[in-house]
Amino acid sequence: MERITAKYLIETPLEVEAAAQVLAGEQSSGTFVEVPGETAELKRRFAARVESITPLETVTEPAIPGAVSDKRLYHRAMLEVSWSIENFGYNLPVLISTLQGNLYELTQFTGLKLMDLEVPSSFATHFSGPKFGIKGCRQLTGVEERPLIGTIIKPSIGMTPQQTADLVKTLAEAGIDFVKDDELMSASANSSFEDRLDMVTRVINDHADKTGKKVMYAFNITDEIDVMLRRYEKIVASGGTCAMVSLNSVGLAGVKKVCDQGQLAIHGHRNGWGMLNRHPFLGIEFPAYQKLWRLAGVDQIHVNGIQNKFWESDDSVVRSIEACLKPMLGGYSVLPVVSSGQWGGQAPETYRRTQTTDLLYMAGGGIMAHPSGPCGGVVAMRQAWEAAVQGLTVEEAARQYPEFRESVEKFGTRK
Repeated sequence: MERITAKYLIETPLEVEAAAQVLAGEQSSGTFVEVPGETAELKRRFAARVESITPLETVTEPAIPGAVSDKRLYHRAMLEVSWSIENFGYNLPVLISTLQGNLYELTQFTGLKLMDLEVPSSFATHFSGPKFGIKGCRQLTGVEERPLIGTIIKPSIGMTPQQTADLVKTLAEAGIDFVKDDELMSASANSSFEDRLDMVTRVINDHADKTGKKVMYAFNITDEIDVMLRRYEKIVASGGTCAMVSLNSVGLAGVKKVCDQGQLAIHGHRNGWGMLNRHPFLGIEFPAYQKLWRLAGVDQIHVNGIQNKFWESDDSVVRSIEACLKPMLGGYSVLPVVSSGQWGGQAPETYRRTQTTDLLYMAGGGIMAHPSGPCGGVVAMRQAWEAAVQGLTVEEAARQYPEFRESVEKFGTRK
């Protein structure tokens, strides 16, 4: 019988082998005490298995509260644990309840993080994955051999539909590939979803008719499922190509329902990510996280960016981009969305570290606050990536490209 394998980073005051068995038992057929009915046959078929243990260091202070060690020793290790798919079939929410359920609350652990997971090939017949992915998003925007250049409507909230449409017109004329609502904006007192959709798509469609280039706009449809589906249909009817969903707010089942409609590229925003990942010994690592959303069908997913404005390290961002680009189930493709305090100055280092242009490279203030306005910001961002692929440094690119030089003068001293 096929099995799903999960890799965990753990810390425990117990012997690691004993803690591993607690995890496996709690998340399958066992509980804190033997119960009638947990027969050898039942355990053979449904019990989780500890597949491997790789000991790491021992420390004298716990990462998070839990059981207290009499010896003040806390052992760290990598575990691999597997479950038969008979336990949950092809039910993603129950899969998550198994891999990420009550085990976080077990006192036997003073640290526990889901690092990665592997699903069997049969999942490909039950989950079609992203409908567009990298190739499809490139086709929708007409962008090849460079990153898609995108921005976020700023101010995040408070602009009227007309103001938003006017800004989109400016950005479209500047050559932007992608624009999205901020995650804070879905429908506000002065900007209903319907009015914003109508005005923005009118601008985008008019620009496409004139130039042949259709800007991808990610309308934030995050809401309850019925509302999201109605908004989705309105985007399709208006000729739109993309919808945005706040993944952690909506959840796997809701996101999958939206993705299953299959007519729009789905932009997955991971706001709330720090709550799931920021502690080094609690939560989930991005390689595991993005696989779950790929199974649900998300086409684009945020990864932060090099020298970002948040807490995440450059090494972590690079690992996240690599995770998105790693083939899954024969080719599930998801487009990494680089964002968070980005301007063109990070492009050379991003390319040096990742050696890829399969990115949606997003800048809010880095485009909107350019000294020559949004038009200059878009031009500067394209110049930055042209320079990055050529192997130029920021200083060399600033000497060659005037709009990028303005970006350096404005943003170059910012971390």
